[in-house]
Amino acid sequence: MAGILSVSRKSLRQRRKKLQRQRQIKIMQNIWQTLAVTGLASGLFWIALQPIWVLKNAEQIVVKSGDKILTGKDVNDLIALSYPQSLWRIKPGKIAESLKKKPTISEASVTRRLFPPGLIIDIKEKLPVAIAELPLYKKPQPCQTDKKSASKPCAISSNNSQQNNLNLLDEQGELIPLKIYQSLNPNLELPQLRVLGDPREYKPFWSQIYQAIADSSLQVKEIDYRDPTNIIFTTELGKFHLGSPSYKLPEQIKLMAKMKGLADQLNPGNIDYIDLQNPNSPMLVEKNLKKTSTNTNEKLEKSHVP
Repeated sequence: MAGILSVSRKSLRQRRKKLQRQRQIKIMQNIWQTLAVTGLASGLFWIALQPIWVLKNAEQIVVKSGDKILTGKDVNDLIALSYPQSLWRIKPGKIAESLKKKPTISEASVTRRLFPPGLIIDIKEKLPVAIAELPLYKKPQPCQTDKKSASKPCAISSNNSQQNNLNLLDEQGELIPLKIYQSLNPNLELPQLRVLGDPREYKPFWSQIYQAIADSSLQVKEIDYRDPTNIIFTTELGKFHLGSPSYKLPEQIKLMAKMKGLADQLNPGNIDYIDLQNPNSPMLVEKNLKKTSTNTNEKLEKSHVP
């Protein structure tokens, strides 16, 4: 019995020592892990503070727009940054938001590049689908030919006026300044469609109009919205008067596309315009006569019958 008790006490002492060693090892492991993490964090922080992580000029910024890469002056035109500047002080999200406010950009994302230090910017430019010719609101400024003569209005240069009131228009009806877009896209081929009038008037209907044109085979050269009560479309057949914009717009545009075949039956040179304000009863007005031709209207009505 005494032998059994002595063996039990001995095994308990050994087990107790073993547990103590395990605790000590675990404590040491925790200490080493803490030191390693602290050292790594300190090292990374030290590296981050080194002068190599600095933007010194715009050449360290790469701007991608599809397959196109912008550098140098184009970057400076897009982003207002002071140099040199720590890479870690730059806020990519703030830059992205400022880029989205640019009239030529619809989407933007900005990321830091560590090796070599720099910024990578991906942008999606707005796609122009038409040329918007805005009305001229600017009045001639008074000028004097000499000290004795009275002030007279100076004529505005027609070339400059025409250039300044030209903008591009995207699918959503947003204006894109022509000069800015051309500076970023020097080889830009301008859209063939021209829109006249105040964009504030036709923007609510523009998406509907453009989508209907895009879905049809109609070739529209010009849309005149200077009179909001009567939209005028100019096509290969001639001018179409559609009246005020309404839910009938898609139907009217489809009808214009169906009438393309009339070019073989009628002489477009004799047509003043075709009135489609009532799509169910199109009317043709010939030049000089300024009245509706009955025979021609019968052809129009037949042309839009499914």
